[in-house]
Amino acid sequence: MAELVFVRTKRPSSIALALALSAVLLFWSVNYIVGKITLRHIHALTLAVLRAELVAVILLAIYLPKREHRPWRGRDIWTFTYLGFLGYAVNQGCFIVGLGSTTSSHSAILIASSPIIILVLASAMGLERLTVAKVLGMAICFVGVVLLETEQGSPVHSPLLVGDLITLAGVVGFSGYAVLGKRVARAYDTVSMNTFNAMAAAILLLPLAVQQGIRLDWKSVGWVGWAGLLYMAALSAVAGYLLFYWALRHMDASRVVAVNYFQPVLVVLLSIPLLGERPTARLLGSAALVILGVYLAERGSV
Repeated sequence: MAELVFVRTKRPSSIALALALSAVLLFWSVNYIVGKITLRHIHALTLAVLRAELVAVILLAIYLPKREHRPWRGRDIWTFTYLGFLGYAVNQGCFIVGLGSTTSSHSAILIASSPIIILVLASAMGLERLTVAKVLGMAICFVGVVLLETEQGSPVHSPLLVGDLITLAGVVGFSGYAVLGKRVARAYDTVSMNTFNAMAAAILLLPLAVQQGIRLDWKSVGWVGWAGLLYMAALSAVAGYLLFYWALRHMDASRVVAVNYFQPVLVVLLSIPLLGERPTARLLGSAALVILGVYLAERGSV
């Protein structure tokens, strides 16, 4: 998501902040499990576009009643268009489609590498300077991803390769969203920024959503499918991000992003009893390398 404009407000209690981050960690980690279950009831592409439309509706319902909501500037419409495309259509769309062809553990580990991709893009655009620690972290993370792709032998013949590549495409989309979003982030509050981006994505995806909606057998989805869609939109995509940035407003970024380190671990632990996935030593080793690489790269920014 885009960077916040920090406003001086009374700092919440440590307990409130800890609860908020715990909720974020839970929402985002469970999202992988819920996603895999929901995909048993709704086709991946259909789920992706319906989720995008529902996220936009929920954010708009939060935005409109605000007493002092920030209206958009006409010159930023194009910016919201490509940010919505990258952050919602590509990022969240590829997450769902990729999840349908890979495991929740693979997806969580690959997404955990997003700070490295953001660093690469920011460096390429001259927004951030590389240091020895950052380069070392990037190299370790890369080794972790390669190790992950060899979990089942040659990556070329891995049944998870397509899903992993789609997931990585979503990571690249989010990274571009995070870097480019800084151009307008300081002019808008969190709710406004996310609402405008989500609305842009919803408009772009509306023709596809209508097409998929016509093809969908609505009665066959069942309550599990609809509950999963609601969870992925309301709790993971909306509540999770709003809580994350609320905590970021009152805490050091280095503490808030610790959520990223625990998420792959929790997803792996949850996937064992709930999805029947069995982590291998190679998968656990790759997760450790990715987390270590991200940690070193982010510490190198301090």
